[in-house]
Amino acid sequence: MTVSPAAPGDLYEKSRKAMFLIAGPCALESRSLALEVAAAVAEVAGRLGITAIFKSSFDKANRTSITSFRGPGLTTGLSWLAEAREATGLPIVTDIHLPEQAAPVAEVADVLQIPAFLCRQTDLLVAAAATGKVVNVKKGQFLAPWDMKNVVSKLAEAGGRRVWLTERGASFGYNNLVVDFRSVPIMKSLGHPVVFDATHSVQLPGGQGGASGGQREFVPTLARAAVAAGVDGLFLEVHPDPDKALCDGPNSWPLARLEPLLRELLALRSVPRAD
Repeated sequence: MTVSPAAPGDLYEKSRKAMFLIAGPCALESRSLALEVAAAVAEVAGRLGITAIFKSSFDKANRTSITSFRGPGLTTGLSWLAEAREATGLPIVTDIHLPEQAAPVAEVADVLQIPAFLCRQTDLLVAAAATGKVVNVKKGQFLAPWDMKNVVSKLAEAGGRRVWLTERGASFGYNNLVVDFRSVPIMKSLGHPVVFDATHSVQLPGGQGGASGGQREFVPTLARAAVAAGVDGLFLEVHPDPDKALCDGPNSWPLARLEPLLRELLALRSVPRAD
C-alpha cells in the first residue's frame, strides 16, 4: 500500500469539524514500537470513527540532561515514520527544531510541530509555514494565550494559514505546571483549532533532577476539563509500558487504556453546550 501525505487543506478542514486525536510515543524508540503503536492508534480511531494523527519525535532536542534519550535522528526517524504512515494510513506529525529541518520533514510528515520552547522562533515558524503543511504550535509554558496572536501573525505573513494551537500547561513555580482553561476560548478566538496536550500538561519539568517527572493519574481529569472547555483536538503521548518508556514515561498514558478514555471524552463532547 502506498500512502501519500494527506492534503493539508483536507486534514485542516477535518480538524475544524470534529474532535481529532494526536497520539503516539514521545520519541521514536524503535521501528517496531513505532509500527505497534501506530497500528493500535489506527485501530482505535477506526472503531471510534475519529481522525487520528500518529505522533512521535525523531529527536528530542530539549531534554533535561545531556544523557537523556533523544531518538534515532532525522534520517532514520523519518524512515520509521514513513513506514508507519504506509502501514496504517495515518497522517504523521513530528517536531522540528531547526529551520533547515522543515523541508525534509515535510516530505514525510503531514503536520509539522513546533515545540513549546521554540514557539517564538521566527525563522522556525517561517520555514514551517513555507512547506504548506499544517503547523501545530505548542504554546510555550512561559507565554500567555493571548500572546499566541503574534505566533499566528508570523505564520500568516509567511503564508501559513493552516494552524493548530496547542495548550500544554503553564509554568507554576519550579518543576510544576498548571492549566488555565481560559486559554482554550482565548486561542480559539484567533481563528484556528485548539488542541489540548493532556499528557505534557501533567509533566513535572525536571522534577526528577536529571529528567522530568509526571502525574499521569491526572490525565483523564484534565482531558475531561479540556473537552468541556471546547477543545477541537486531543494530544496524548501513549506507550505500551509507560514505566519503561525512554522519554516522558511518567506523564505518558498506557496504550491499552486509550480507547476507554477516548470513549468517555467523546461522550462528554456530545453533551449540548450552553454557549
